[in-house]
Amino acid sequence: MKSAVTVSLVEEARGGPFVFWSDALAAIDQAKVLGFDAIEIFPPDAETLRRLHLAEYLSDAGLTVAAVGTGAGWIKHRLQLADEDPVIRERAIDFVRSIISSAAELGAPAIIGSMQGRSTKEVNRETAKSFLRDGLSVLSAHANQFGLPLFYEPLNRYETDQANTLAQGLETIQGIENVRLLADFFHMNIEESDIGNAIRTAGPLIGHVHFADSNRMAVGLGHLDIAPAMSALREIRYSGYLSAEVFPKPDPKAAAAQTILAFRAATSSVAM
Repeated sequence: MKSAVTVSLVEEARGGPFVFWSDALAAIDQAKVLGFDAIEIFPPDAETLRRLHLAEYLSDAGLTVAAVGTGAGWIKHRLQLADEDPVIRERAIDFVRSIISSAAELGAPAIIGSMQGRSTKEVNRETAKSFLRDGLSVLSAHANQFGLPLFYEPLNRYETDQANTLAQGLETIQGIENVRLLADFFHMNIEESDIGNAIRTAGPLIGHVHFADSNRMAVGLGHLDIAPAMSALREIRYSGYLSAEVFPKPDPKAAAAQTILAFRAATSSVAM
């Protein structure tokens, strides 16, 4: 398993669970010093990501991009894949498609989390799910052109009613090729009755992991026992990233330092 730390470039998301903010190059420097393998980036749009010209800087630092988030589509642009308006849904697909293309230039998959939307008075749950699946089908096919998967993230009940557990996530992506689940320890702590069993059931369809504690702080600063989750990840032979999507508290450097310590302890204990 490999380590990653998040950096957000979306001003509208400030205060959210991202370790580093605004300066991607500084985040890469910090990640290198602390010993991370990769960064996970949340850009406001595809062109901003391209203008950073990160490939050479990352190569010099010996880092990769674990994944690229699409959440700005909702937070900044108010786009979601389950919107009642077909024009908005198409704009949402176009936004994610552009992120997929720009992320592919860095060899990274894209994540669909908050852009999945939810049911409303105008769109019942079944219809919202069908809109989401339609979008995932189109976008996973686009990602496949680059030889990359598309990550879909079940979220807790306060953020969506599309899929809250990994089992519900499996139902959502059933029959859609090239989509993998993102297992987020924070959301799973709220929704799963047994995190280890949920991971075992999803098995090889888990493509990415958000490494966070029960309070969305760095692992070790909450009450979540991550040992069962780590054992399950080992059992399914997960070899992807454990990425810190956590609050930058008490400050970004401290949150990152705590994360890499927790990552090393967790991965070394699992390997024993």
